[in-house]
Amino acid sequence: MDFSRRSFLRTSAWAGAALASPAFIRNAFAEDPILVGSLHDQSGPIAASGVPMVRSLELGISEVNASGGLLGRPLKLVHYDTQSNIQMYSQYAQQLAVRDKVAVVHGGITSASREAVRPTFSRFRTLYFYNTLYEGGVCDRNTFCTGTTPAQTVEKLVPYAMGKSGKKVYIIAADYNYGQITAKWMQKYVKDHGGETLSVDFFPLDVTNFGPTISKIQAAKPDLILSALVGGNHTAFYRQWTSAGMKSQIPIASTTFGLVNEPSTLDAAESEGVIGAYGYFEELTTPASTAYVGALKTMSPDIPYISELACGTYEGFHLWVEGVKKAGTIERMAVIEALETGLSFEGPSGKVTIDHPTHHVTRNAFLADVKARKWSVLETYPDAKPLDTAAVCDLVTNPTENKQYEISI
Repeated sequence: MDFSRRSFLRTSAWAGAALASPAFIRNAFAEDPILVGSLHDQSGPIAASGVPMVRSLELGISEVNASGGLLGRPLKLVHYDTQSNIQMYSQYAQQLAVRDKVAVVHGGITSASREAVRPTFSRFRTLYFYNTLYEGGVCDRNTFCTGTTPAQTVEKLVPYAMGKSGKKVYIIAADYNYGQITAKWMQKYVKDHGGETLSVDFFPLDVTNFGPTISKIQAAKPDLILSALVGGNHTAFYRQWTSAGMKSQIPIASTTFGLVNEPSTLDAAESEGVIGAYGYFEELTTPASTAYVGALKTMSPDIPYISELACGTYEGFHLWVEGVKKAGTIERMAVIEALETGLSFEGPSGKVTIDHPTHHVTRNAFLADVKARKWSVLETYPDAKPLDTAAVCDLVTNPTENKQYEISI
């Protein structure tokens, strides 16, 4: 089932009407609302990413309510600020599933947060959407992953960056499952394209002093740094790298740079030329992207940068809506089976299609570099498939599978 850009633009217009007339929406429905759960950081070091994700859910809900609701019922967001704290994720996940009894949960930013809540939603049979780019490998019929995986972005980023800079690579990454597994994919793609990995260094999320590491990199003399650093604390690396006079000597390509709005929050000299690959950039100029960005910034004029995390949340929400429409109910298994028919949504990033065997999505990927504190899109990769997860996960053959594979490479 495909949905046109015209439909997207129309629903965005409806959203504007809804935001302007909340009393109308409140009085238009006689039925009780369908509850949509949200677990996203609104405070803490990853809040700059979490805020646009929640606003994207609010935008999607306003669009649906303005167009008559879902199954004749309004949607209502039940959101908890997880405060960049894994304990809060676990606590609020149980509240959403047991006390609030929401129909679906959209949430999680880090992979650690996803793995903290995923077992809870499986146990209490609450449908879960993880809308964040990640390291791949989750195989769980109760979970849908709408963000990009390494086969969709890292596989494009590594050869492009090596082609511009050279084949000797130094990898730095966050010290948890996202960084550890992504670093393995980086090493695979470096080797596949004739390069050499000189070293791989991991850093806990609270690390802010990168002086010793910068000295190690200087001694190793790589041609390129590949970064999978995560969160506001790790932004310190880019400042310290520039202060050490290294920015003009060794370029950086990253799988995470920009997710906490680094191009705008760092000085131009600190961000200029960094290369990234994602499933969405705010700078895309398609009609659907322009309409989405305009609607989101009209609703929240002070919103930080709109990254793949926000866009993936918006698109994941609308995929769930279309699953409910096709199923004719919010009952979890019926919606899962409807989604597994290969539903598509034409959203800000382009066409996003559910892959039944993996519960991931086929979606466009984009490669860009930073120019004057904004992303400049260089390459587009249509209909990129989650081939990494497809190599280990087949929910058609094994529908009871429920684990994350750490893919062997």
